[in-house]
Amino acid sequence: MTRPAPQDLLRLLMEAAVNAASPATCVPPHLPPPPKGRTVVIGAGKAAAAMAAAVEQRWQGPISGLVITRYGHGVECSRIEVVEAAHPVPDEAGIQATARMLDLLKGLTADDLVLCLISGGGSALLASPAPGLTLSDKQLVARALLKSGATITEMNCVRKHLSAVKGGRLAHMAAPAPVHTLMISDVPGDDPATIASGPTLPDPSTRTEALAILSRYGIDAPAAVTGWLSNPQSETPKSLDDLPPGRAILVARPADAIAAAADLARRMGVAPIFLGSAIEGEARDVAVQHADFVKAVLAGDIPTPRPCVLLSGGETSVTVRGQGRGGRNAEFLLALAIALNGLPGVHALAADTDGIDGSEDNAGAWIGPDILARAANAGVSAPERLADNDGYSFFQALGTLLFTGPTRTNVNDFRAILIE
Repeated sequence: MTRPAPQDLLRLLMEAAVNAASPATCVPPHLPPPPKGRTVVIGAGKAAAAMAAAVEQRWQGPISGLVITRYGHGVECSRIEVVEAAHPVPDEAGIQATARMLDLLKGLTADDLVLCLISGGGSALLASPAPGLTLSDKQLVARALLKSGATITEMNCVRKHLSAVKGGRLAHMAAPAPVHTLMISDVPGDDPATIASGPTLPDPSTRTEALAILSRYGIDAPAAVTGWLSNPQSETPKSLDDLPPGRAILVARPADAIAAAADLARRMGVAPIFLGSAIEGEARDVAVQHADFVKAVLAGDIPTPRPCVLLSGGETSVTVRGQGRGGRNAEFLLALAIALNGLPGVHALAADTDGIDGSEDNAGAWIGPDILARAANAGVSAPERLADNDGYSFFQALGTLLFTGPTRTNVNDFRAILIE
């Protein structure tokens, strides 16, 4: 196979990763048999609409339901309604859609089946504030958590305990009907109870932990929030015995996506080096660690054939202190460029597999060894932009933002560093 130019090669590797998690491919093999009674499909996440379409195409028998996805991530379905709402901060559309979803679960019997389609983004899209809380309360806490540098597991711990549907409560509302959950993982470690805040699974986290997380990150939550978390009723179901019978199946994982990229790299004559699919931490710190690995390869301290490509996934975080634009992948790449400092023959791409880096319109960006020189010629300071959390504007000025549009799946971030 003829090896393409570095930028094109990196883009092809990302496409291979995304395609490996396509709902059309990963959902059908895990569909359960139709029940004696009704089949109701519910779900939430950036992949929920595409998952619903995959179910419709393969399901034998009558089916109905409602799923919620992010604005712009919808797919046309004929029997399952698709509603779009806001992410990563919930909005009124998500509140209303969730209420309608809960209405579909009323009056079910043990002969019926609830098929729940869950993917990353569901925590914001499946919106139903706990008793005494308002949408405004949830929005304030969500915005603060997103800027705090908290991990996705920490954020979802808080979200579960401020919700009437997350942390297993959605499954409880479906009883006595069994709940069959299909999940596309976007969380480090693939913990089903963390994906979209585990609406159909028991929750091992506690309200005390949620309060500690708010305190740890200095989040000044509304009195209604801290009051609810201090109430024992805010605790989530802890055991499968508290929920109706059912199964939860991971149909796609970040590791699967990276494995597909590694396979393509081999076929292109590039040796893949797998750094992990569950990497967490501050994006700029993770960038420095990756740069150190690159330097070790170039110095011969890590023996490996060349060309090679370092592949990693996971979900980094950004503690926002500046006023700039940019998601965690732009921040990672900007910090990586600074750490590499123009090392020859090194190219990199970092992007969110859902096609949206944070709340921006790009999936990520890419760099080559000349990126800092180009920035200097354009009068753009990389250190200043990094200090302002302004990776988006940095790469926008240099024309290296990566745009894919919504991919309608979500298996976390994808990072590839090519060493020629």
